[in-house]
Amino acid sequence: MTAPKLALSDIAVTEATADVVVIGTVQRTGGTFSLAPGSETVDAAFDGQLVEILSTLGATGKADEVVKVPTLGKLKAGLVVAVGLGKDPGPEQVRRASGAAARTLTGVKRAYNHLSAVDLHAAIEGTALGAYAFTQYKSENGDSPVARVDFAAESSKENKATLKAATAIAEAVATARDLINTPPNDLYPASFADRAAALGKAAGLEVEILDEKALRKGGFGGILGVGGGSSRLPRLVRMTYKGPKATKKIALVGKGITFDTGGISLKPAANMDEMTSDMSGAAAVVAAVVLAAKLKFPLEVIATVPLAENMPSGSSYRPGDVLPMYGGKTVEVLNTDAEGRLVLADAMVRAAEDAPDYLIDTATLTGAQLVALGRRTAGVMGTDEFRDRVTRIGQAVGENAWAMPLPDELRSDLDSRLADLSNVTGHRWGGMLAAAQFLKEFVPDNLPWAHIDIAGPSFNNAGPWGYTPHGGTGVPVRTIAAVLADIAENG
Repeated sequence: MTAPKLALSDIAVTEATADVVVIGTVQRTGGTFSLAPGSETVDAAFDGQLVEILSTLGATGKADEVVKVPTLGKLKAGLVVAVGLGKDPGPEQVRRASGAAARTLTGVKRAYNHLSAVDLHAAIEGTALGAYAFTQYKSENGDSPVARVDFAAESSKENKATLKAATAIAEAVATARDLINTPPNDLYPASFADRAAALGKAAGLEVEILDEKALRKGGFGGILGVGGGSSRLPRLVRMTYKGPKATKKIALVGKGITFDTGGISLKPAANMDEMTSDMSGAAAVVAAVVLAAKLKFPLEVIATVPLAENMPSGSSYRPGDVLPMYGGKTVEVLNTDAEGRLVLADAMVRAAEDAPDYLIDTATLTGAQLVALGRRTAGVMGTDEFRDRVTRIGQAVGENAWAMPLPDELRSDLDSRLADLSNVTGHRWGGMLAAAQFLKEFVPDNLPWAHIDIAGPSFNNAGPWGYTPHGGTGVPVRTIAAVLADIAENG
């Protein structure tokens, strides 16, 4: 994608060279609204009549509302874009408002954003995320994103650091989105591994790629079983960042099914095209470990990324097969469409061999996540304290998350007559929780662990909203980044 140039500016809006000025409106009781902080100079240019003008045009201040007002020469900019912050203009609403504004600025050369007066970091991040567009496969790209956005803020050391961090986080999300949106004929295990390696090496990371021969030699039966039905054979990518004065080690694992037909347990045809996003977890952890290097977190972060394509063929694994997993456990396959937990299990055992202080895995793992929590809220499971910490941080950065339990009684439903455990239960109750119970079997005792099921939030199959585009969203890159920052600061 072509990202806008983002900068700080302390030039008065009346003197600023811009095509568009962005301000905020705040919803009040009784159907009224007010202008958000930072809009005073703009209002003065309209002789204090801006609220009345906006009201005449239908503005209410509700979240994500966008109302445009021509300046008629009152400012150098030709247009004011007023975007609603809702009733509670916190960081997430500023982020969403900036994103909604950015989506309306296609073709604009330069904009001046006053939402920075409410929250600078959120305004920058939301603008960069909202301006995202994936046009690589379009012969006619249409209007390009806004070319430059200046944020009303002085160029202090603190504000410059905020600009750098917010921009880096948005770039990481865009990296994940680009990977998710790349179609599966171009993004398959080997090509994904190559792209991850290129990103890692550019950031100064150590990168290791295991091909099918190395996987076979190492005994990665889960990855090999899932990927054996495709002519495009599986890979395992390991990306290591060693930060300055690292005091903690964090293992990241992301599910990388580059396309999921369900295998022999074939999925219905309807909406199967969305299974191009079944590698969203892998995309997120690749982007997160690269981001950790860019922001120079004082941590050691190791991403272990299993990559496979789940296809039906004469060489596919079958319902009834028993897979020898990495680390020695065996799994009876009852459903080949429950493949994500198999590749994750291999990768999580390998990741735990690095003796990390924390383990985070993320995956588009279960349809049950959508049934329980919808398309915008991730389910978080794992060890109680770390699960709650990840959930709280995810909610704080605007990536909705909800802590879910791991009921002990579901474990016995995974018992197998042939192997150590089965890959699914014999019923459909608590499917998200049962999948996490399966993964728990491959996590060492006393290792703080969080599993983030992003089956819904990772891919937006509806219209864009706030800073979220149609297609890959990049969830949970920002959650993982914030968790890493929190560990770096607080241990």
